[in-house]
Amino acid sequence: MNEFQATVEELRRPGGCFDRPRPVFIARSPGRMDVMGGNVDFTGGLVFQATIREATWAAAQLRDDGLLVLNNPQMAASGWRSTVQFSLSSLTGEAETRRMVNESPDIRWTSYVAGLFHLLLCRYPEKLERGATIYIESNVPLNKGVSSSAAVEVAVMKAAVAAYGIPLAGIELAEACQWVENVIAESGCGIMDQAAAVLGDEGHVLPLLCQPCLPYPLVRLPDQVTVWGIDSGVSHMVSGVEYEASRAASFMGYKLICDLEGLPVRFDASGKIPRFADPRWNGYFSDIDASLFRSRYEAELPEFMTSSEYLALAREHVDPFSTLHDGVRYRVRACTRYAIEENLRIRTFVALAGGSAGVGSDEAFRIMGELMYQSNWAYTECGLGCPAIDQILELVREAGSRNGLYGAKVSGGGAGGTVVVLGLKTAAESFFDVVRQYAAARGFEPYVFEGSSAGADRFGTRVVGA
Repeated sequence: MNEFQATVEELRRPGGCFDRPRPVFIARSPGRMDVMGGNVDFTGGLVFQATIREATWAAAQLRDDGLLVLNNPQMAASGWRSTVQFSLSSLTGEAETRRMVNESPDIRWTSYVAGLFHLLLCRYPEKLERGATIYIESNVPLNKGVSSSAAVEVAVMKAAVAAYGIPLAGIELAEACQWVENVIAESGCGIMDQAAAVLGDEGHVLPLLCQPCLPYPLVRLPDQVTVWGIDSGVSHMVSGVEYEASRAASFMGYKLICDLEGLPVRFDASGKIPRFADPRWNGYFSDIDASLFRSRYEAELPEFMTSSEYLALAREHVDPFSTLHDGVRYRVRACTRYAIEENLRIRTFVALAGGSAGVGSDEAFRIMGELMYQSNWAYTECGLGCPAIDQILELVREAGSRNGLYGAKVSGGGAGGTVVVLGLKTAAESFFDVVRQYAAARGFEPYVFEGSSAGADRFGTRVVGA
C-alpha cells in the first residue's frame, strides 16, 4: 500500500472525511513537460510530451446528501480554503458554476474540480443522483509549466467516473478535462496537457497531433539520452497576459491569411471544444507549409498590430478562448510564424527521436538540441521570453555537447516556468553543475524534475474498502 492509500485508510476512520462502510476510488495523474512543442496545441500542431514523476492523487467516495465536498489540505499553504462544499444541484448551469467558483479568490482552485462535476451532470445526469466527497494530494509544483491543473483535473475525473460507474477514459476523458479548463476555469489551454496526463507512460514520450487530439504510438528516446527539468523560479500561468496575447496574435495572423486567400472562417460548435474553421486548413493553421508561409504570407502580415487595427481589417476575432484588449500591440507575424515553423521543428525532432536514420548518433543529438534552442528563441519572438530562462539556456549551451548536454528549451506556455534539458544519461554531473551555477547566480535552490511515471489510464484506479 502506498502513502496515499494509507492516508485514505486513515480518513475512513471516525473523524475522517470518508464513510468507512463505502468504497473509496483512487486515481493518479502525473504532470508533464514539453520535450518539444508548447503553444501549437491550439493551432493544430504536433507536440511531444513526457510525463514527470510528480503527480496528483485523488480519492472519490459517493454520499447521500447531494453535496460535493472537496478536501485539498495543501491549499492552506497558499492561503486558500482547503475544504469547500457545493450543492451538486447548483452545478447544473454553466454560468452559475463559473460564478460560484469565482466568488472568492480563496476558492478559485475549485474551478478545476467543480467544473468536472458540472460536465458530468450535463452529460450523465442519470449517473449523478448522489453527491461525492473528493480528497486531493499533489506534489506537482504550481505555476512551473508542468501542468499542475491538468494533473488535478485528470486525477479527480478518473476517480469520480470510477465511483459513479461512468465509462470515460482515453481521449474522451482528456477532452472533457480540457473543456472544463477552457470553459469553467476560463484558461485557454489546448488538449496536450490533459492528453499527456491520461495517455503517457513511464520511460516514453507521447507524440500528439492536436487536430483535435490524435495520439501517435508512444516513443522511447534513444537509449543514450534523457531529459531533465529545471524550475526557473519564475511563475508561469496559462491565464497570464503574455500567453493570452501570443495566442490571440497567432489567430489574428491566421484570419488575415485566410482573408488573403479568400477563405471564409466560420464558427464551428460541432466538436467537444468550440472553434473556428476554414475550408482549406480546417482551422489547423500549423499545417501551413513553412516554405509557403515564408514565400507567400509572412511579408503580408504586420509585425505588430493593435486590436482596433486588426478588427478594421479582419472584422472578427476567431478564437473563442482569448480576448483582444485595447492598448496591446500584438506580435502577429512572429506568433503566426511560430505556429507554423514550430510544427516543422517538432516533426523533425520526433523523426530523429523515433527511428529515423542517425538516431543514436552524436550528430542526431546535436540536431535535436539545436531544434530546442530554436524553439526557445521563437518563444522570445512571441513575447514569451524570460531572462531567467535565457540564463539557464546559456549555462547549458556553455557546457555543450562536449559535456553531454545538447539543448534546452522552456516547457509550457513560456514567460517563466521550467526548462527542459536534453543530454546523455552519463552527463548527469554536467547537468547538476548547471543547476548549481544557476542556484548560485539566482540565490535559490531550483526544483529539478527527473524521471517519469505512468499516465492515469495506465495507472488505472484502486479501490479501498470494497
